[in-house]
Amino acid sequence: MGKRFILALSLSLLVLLAWSALVQKPDPVVNKVVTMGQFTPVIAGTKDAPAQTLPTTAPAEQSLFKYTRGQEELIFIEEKGAIKEVCFNGHQKYIFPLQSGLLIDDASLVFKRTSSPAGEIRFVQSGNNKKIVKDFIGLTGSKYDFWMELKVQNASTDTITVDLPIILGVLDFSTNSLNTRYLGLTIKTTEKSLHSTGRKDVGYENAQFVALRDRYFCLLVEPESKNCSVLIRRLNSKESEIVLSVGKMVLAPGQQLGQKYHIYLGPQDIGIMNSLNPAWSSVINYGFFDFISQILLQLLRLFYGLVHNWGWAIIILSIAVYLILFPLTLKQMRSMKEMQALQPHIEELRKTYKDNPQKLNKEIMGLYKQHKVNPFGGCLPLLLQMPIFFGLYQALMRSVALKGANFLWIKDLSEPDRLFILPNALPILGNEINILPIIMAIGMFFQQKMSMVSAGSSTAGQQKMMVIIFPVMFGFIFYHMPSGLVLYWLINSTLMTAYQFRIRHSK
Repeated sequence: MGKRFILALSLSLLVLLAWSALVQKPDPVVNKVVTMGQFTPVIAGTKDAPAQTLPTTAPAEQSLFKYTRGQEELIFIEEKGAIKEVCFNGHQKYIFPLQSGLLIDDASLVFKRTSSPAGEIRFVQSGNNKKIVKDFIGLTGSKYDFWMELKVQNASTDTITVDLPIILGVLDFSTNSLNTRYLGLTIKTTEKSLHSTGRKDVGYENAQFVALRDRYFCLLVEPESKNCSVLIRRLNSKESEIVLSVGKMVLAPGQQLGQKYHIYLGPQDIGIMNSLNPAWSSVINYGFFDFISQILLQLLRLFYGLVHNWGWAIIILSIAVYLILFPLTLKQMRSMKEMQALQPHIEELRKTYKDNPQKLNKEIMGLYKQHKVNPFGGCLPLLLQMPIFFGLYQALMRSVALKGANFLWIKDLSEPDRLFILPNALPILGNEINILPIIMAIGMFFQQKMSMVSAGSSTAGQQKMMVIIFPVMFGFIFYHMPSGLVLYWLINSTLMTAYQFRIRHSK
């Protein structure tokens, strides 16, 4: 790799990590008690609604009970008829917190769990001239989806109007977990899918479904009646709740009406979600390079189907990308070789025009033109590699398929390889000893050493510095990245170094 390649790549990676650090900056945990108010729609594009003033009274004790379906454990809050959290035992016992998921937005309602058929959970609330039955149906399914049905009966002698907005859950931005960076929601309207961080008060109409998501899992709610309203409601500077409303129901005395919701509570896995409802897969979004991330994940799944190991699948992907870009890489290598051949002439020009920078630049460009050398000829492979790199970064960071995937000594390809954990933290490195970035830095040292060319005193010192500085810098940049990403880049760099060695020693 040439100096421009390494410098541009380094700056790109530093920008990526700086952005990640800024959006991940943790805040101190604030414990707040929230009393849910009534749903107040705010249409997108209107002035933001003010944040609520929250009471500080102590919460009442909650009665929790666990319902197990396959490798999934749902923890319910009986008095609220809501889901506190979900434990996915099949994914390293990952906890997906909701606080009060699928809660009716009325703090006065107190539910009691009653008997129900197998595969169902029923909560009943009586009082205030109406009876509310909240059923969770189809819990024996194996694909993470089920139904929630609300039935309201008018127990009074007058006609009543009932509005039962549903709070999907709470986005908690106060923790210092890496997952905080990925909290957000997806709203599917009749026109398009919208992705939001959930940090501002805003509302949407004509929504088909809404999903609350974190790094790996999501809660998706699709009303049977469609065309609902969705409100992002800030509770305080650290929390927001997502409220869904399908509108009001008018009940005559003794009349009973119901609302049904299709629920998905599981991993952001495009295969599973597509099998249930292809539209639901729009929840899975990897940011600016989403299109590239999706393609890379599809390729990874294809290779995984052949070798049945995600580590080997990443290695095959790296080889495949290298082969696809090989014609451009060959052009880059030739451009570098041509540039190296001109170095003695450039050194002479620097000596001749050392006091006239403008003339020096003009003469160097003339030299390039005379020998038909494009100084930017090696940039195109870099421009194509960087979107692939960033797309793969997002895919590996957020793909639930790679969560817990092992390879050799690596226990989780979505995390650093962590060969050893030290009892005490080291400066910068922390308490983890990650081998892959160290191997990559050593390989880059030899690569830089091999790419050095004979040069005058004005550039010889710079080249010697680069041989040390860039491997060390890259080692730090990659040190805490997902091991799958480091593995990809290590294989890609090794292939490029091998070819560089070959053309260096060719006639």
